[in-house]
Amino acid sequence: MAKTPKIKPLGQNVLLRRLEAEEKTKGGIILPDTAKEKPKEGEVLALGEGELDKNGKKKDFQVKKGDRVIFSSYAGTEVKLDGEEFLILSEDDILGVVEA
Repeated sequence: MAKTPKIKPLGQNVLLRRLEAEEKTKGGIILPDTAKEKPKEGEVLALGEGELDKNGKKKDFQVKKGDRVIFSSYAGTEVKLDGEEFLILSEDDILGVVEA
């Protein structure tokens, strides 16, 4: 497993590592890189400090480090660090947590 990058998300932002795209279809056809769809699934690597509610109290995140999550198609900003790609997005762009 790769090491965690030295990126600290701010506010209600979350740092993700995208999970790998499928190499072949359910029917067994191997997909070239150009035909692969970018996965909308990732692993939570780090969380920001969180946002404040109307009373100035910090809201708890609904996700935690290590969660496998599904996010919106065009969510977040891609960041490349030390040759590896990451995604920083708002917790609001996370649609659900994949349970084992």
